[in-house]
Amino acid sequence: MRYISTRGDATPRAFCDILLEGLAPDGGLYLPHHYPQIDAATLARWRGLSYADLAFEILSLYIDDIPAPDLRAIVDATYTEAVFGTPEITPLKAIGDGLWLQALSNGPTLAFKDMALQLLGNLFEYELERRGEVLNILGATSGDTGSAAEYALRGKPMLRVFMLSPHGRMSPFQQAQMYSLQDANIHNIAIEGVFDDCQDIVKAVSNDLDFKRRHRIGAVNSINWARLLAQVVYYFAGYFQATSRAPNLGSASVPPEGAASPWGGPAATANDESVSFTVPTGNFGNICAGHVARMMGLPIRRLVAATNENDVLDEFFRTGTYRVRGSTETHETSSPSMDISKASNFERFIFDLLGRDGARVRAKFGERIEREGAFSLDAASRAKLPSFGFASGRSTHADRIATIRDLYKSRGVMIDPHTADGVKVAREHLEPGVPMIVLETAQPAKFAATIVEALGIEPPRPAAQAGIEALPRRVVVLPASVDAVKRCIEPDMA
Repeated sequence: MRYISTRGDATPRAFCDILLEGLAPDGGLYLPHHYPQIDAATLARWRGLSYADLAFEILSLYIDDIPAPDLRAIVDATYTEAVFGTPEITPLKAIGDGLWLQALSNGPTLAFKDMALQLLGNLFEYELERRGEVLNILGATSGDTGSAAEYALRGKPMLRVFMLSPHGRMSPFQQAQMYSLQDANIHNIAIEGVFDDCQDIVKAVSNDLDFKRRHRIGAVNSINWARLLAQVVYYFAGYFQATSRAPNLGSASVPPEGAASPWGGPAATANDESVSFTVPTGNFGNICAGHVARMMGLPIRRLVAATNENDVLDEFFRTGTYRVRGSTETHETSSPSMDISKASNFERFIFDLLGRDGARVRAKFGERIEREGAFSLDAASRAKLPSFGFASGRSTHADRIATIRDLYKSRGVMIDPHTADGVKVAREHLEPGVPMIVLETAQPAKFAATIVEALGIEPPRPAAQAGIEALPRRVVVLPASVDAVKRCIEPDMA
C-alpha cells in the first residue's frame, strides 16, 4: 500500500514514512492510494476475532513495511485488558430505543483518543528504534488529544513532545492531566487563543519544510494517517457487537417490506445488517475514520456528525457550504473538546467527494479558504453528497444538560457532555430496524462542573486520577505566534 496527498502530490510513500512525517510536503493530508475492499466472507471471518486480532487484520491491509510478526506484537501489546479495563476493549451498552453506547474511554486518560494514541506511541517507538532516529512531535489539542498523546509518549527517549493547547479553555481536569506531567520529554505550551490558533501554528510549522526537516517534526494529531487508521478498527468492532445482539434492539422494529426510509434510500429490512453511528465531532477525525470504514465496505447506513454550538460541520451537511469561523466567532462551550471551527480532517473527505482530484482540493483548502474563509460545493458535487451516508445535527448547552439528566434518570447511565451531544443528535436520526451506535468521547469525571450542574452530584473518578488538580504544573504560556513556538522547539534540539 502506498500513500498520496489530498492536494495532488502523487509521489508514492510507504506507511512508515508518512507515520513520521505528518503533513505532506504540499500541505495536504495523506490517504491510501485506494481503500481495500471487504466482502461478506471477510466480515464473517472477522466477526469472532478479539479486538487485537481484528486490529491486526485491518492494519495489515494498510501497512506492508512492518513485518507481520512485528506488527502483531505491537498490536497485541497495545490492546490489552490491562490497559483498557475490559476484554472487549470497546464494549457496547444498550441505552434504549435502538441506541447503543460504545465505550471508548477506558484507557489511561479516560478519553477515546487513547484508542489510537496508545497504538501510535508504540508504532513511533518501533520505527524510530529501527532507524536509530529522534523525532519532535508537535501537536495541538482542544482537550483530550494532548493528555492521550503525552501519556502514550512520556518517557520515550527518542521522542520529544511539544503540545499546544488553548490557554484557559480546557476543563480543570484536562489541564491537570497534561500540565502535571514532569517527564523531561514532555513540553506543554498554552497558547493565548482558541484551538484553531493552536492548529494553525502546527500546520504553519509543518509547512515550513526547512524547519520541519532540520528539527525532525512529526505529528500526533489526527492529521497523522496512522492515528485515523487505528480509529477505523472500533467501527468494525461496534458493528460486530451490534449486529450479533440485533434481536435485543428494544423498541426498534423493522418497517414493512418496501416502506420508504426517512433518508430516501432503500428501507432497512430484517435481513439488512447495516448499522448507523453518531459521532460527536469538531475536527472531523473520529467520524472520518467511520468514512474510511464505510468506503472499505463496512455496512454503515448513516454517519451522523453531532456538533455543539460550533456548528461548521452541521452547516456544511445541511447547506453544502463549508465556512470556517475566526477566533472571536468560536464559542466557549461545556463540550470544550469540540470548540473547533476549522476541521482539519475534513479535507480527506472532500478529496474523496471530489473524485480524488488533488488540484480541486488544493484550490478549495489551499487557496479559497485562505482567501475567503469558505467554499460551496458545485451542484454536481452536492448531488453526490448523499451517497456517502452523512447526516448531521447540532446540540446546545441546554440540550447537553437535559440529555445527561434524562439518561441518568431513565437508565442509570452517566455520560460526559460531548457524548450527550451525540445522544441528543442520535435520537433525531433513528431509523426503525437500524441500530444506532453513539461513540463515547470521555468519562464524565473529566467534566465534573457540567455533571454537577446536570445531576447535582460529582462524577466518580478513578483512584489513579484523584487529586491531580493539586499537583505541580509544568507549562509555558505563549502568544499565538508561529515564531514563538519555533523558538520553544529550537533550544531543545541544541
